[in-house]
Amino acid sequence: MDGFDRLPDSLILLVFNSISDTKALIRCRSVSKRFNSLVPQTESLSLKVDCVISHESNSDSLFTFFKSLLKSIHDLFHPDPNPTARNQTQNSPARILSQFDRIRHLQIELPAGDLKLEKGAVIKWRAEFGKSLKSCVILGFRREANPEGNSAGAENDFTGGLKTRVVWTISALIAASARHYLLNDVVKEHWEMERLVLVDREGEGTVAMEKEGLRECREEVRVAAREGQWEEDGRRTVVPCVRMRMRHEQRVQLKNGVWIEDVTLVVVRPCSVGWDGEDAELAVGAFGGGIDGEAVQIQVDPSTISASCYPPGSI
Repeated sequence: MDGFDRLPDSLILLVFNSISDTKALIRCRSVSKRFNSLVPQTESLSLKVDCVISHESNSDSLFTFFKSLLKSIHDLFHPDPNPTARNQTQNSPARILSQFDRIRHLQIELPAGDLKLEKGAVIKWRAEFGKSLKSCVILGFRREANPEGNSAGAENDFTGGLKTRVVWTISALIAASARHYLLNDVVKEHWEMERLVLVDREGEGTVAMEKEGLRECREEVRVAAREGQWEEDGRRTVVPCVRMRMRHEQRVQLKNGVWIEDVTLVVVRPCSVGWDGEDAELAVGAFGGGIDGEAVQIQVDPSTISASCYPPGSI
């Protein structure tokens, strides 16, 4: 008897869960009949999407950009059933993940972020979803262009800067709702899943669904399937009535001496959720440490954060 055969299945599955890389695990299925039967039982997976179809237009129009973005990612998750698109179908995330039966923790990584930004601008966002948006924290800033800290003209630029920050916020919400919509197929196929995260390689945006949010989404799928309304014409999840709290600082100096400009923190939550101390905690926990976490820490003073309310579908 081969010594390797004496290893219990539970130990081999522990190794597979540590590997987590979906493509590496699929290759492991060809090692032996035993591996072929055990790999589908892996519970923790990480899937990296290698490429997204290029944009059809170079227009700077926000509408045109997001239309091409949604088409590209939607084609990735919902390949054309036509035989000429066979290779694309075989490489779709939904098709790849169908080889696994017991997924509990899944992370999907896209090759790039969704937003086109001017040079030097940085936007990071994290959105929590159930059947719809639960919360979204957005951090935006520009890297210091004027080390001397000359703030002349800053007051005159406030109106234009505010317009830019509103565009940042809306763009992040559109990207978040589009990503959530595309995760519905994955959720409805894997009923044991307890955590699902969709990120991008640039670290721009994160969509997260925890156990309770996934349960809500599954209930929505059940109802829609029963009523024959699962297929929708839209390409993103409708944002509910939300409140937004925004805090802005013209210039902020970090602990390492680096200055950043136009630092904007936005906390978005449904109107059904009252404002409380959790907003600051939510913002601080969204990005962890590093420059992003430090910038958020500076911004969480609740006494200077303004609030606005927007109805459903207005974003």
